[in-house]
Amino acid sequence: QVQLVESGGGLVQAGGSLRLSCAASGRIFGSYAMGWFRQAPGKEREFVTAMRWRSGNTDYADSVKGRFTISRDNAKNTVYLQMNSLKPEDTAVYYCAADVVAGTSIRRSGEYDYWGQGTQVTVSS
Repeated sequence: QVQLVESGGGLVQAGGSLRLSCAASGRIFGSYAMGWFRQAPGKEREFVTAMRWRSGNTDYADSVKGRFTISRDNAKNTVYLQMNSLKPEDTAVYYCAADVVAGTSIRRSGEYDYWGQGTQVTVSS
């Protein structure tokens, strides 16, 4: 059974920080890429960041560049999203996802094969 389980969400004031975790089980931790997406109420799911597994190369949405950092701990089968300088517009449900096979773009949610259940992040002004 392949599972991704997010944790670490919560309520934080603007300017604060949170670290999200995504614990992976099953044979997906050698996937092509792991990504984070988010979805705010009434909006489509959007790309936040992703890491190509073998190279360690990362990609960030312009809206989070310089504030968010994706990282991994291979020993713990866990991917992290460190979020600093949070803004009210960062409020959303955050999802981690695994892309098993290389496709056209790691920014596309349709590329991803497995998804976590999501964790709520709320940033108050």
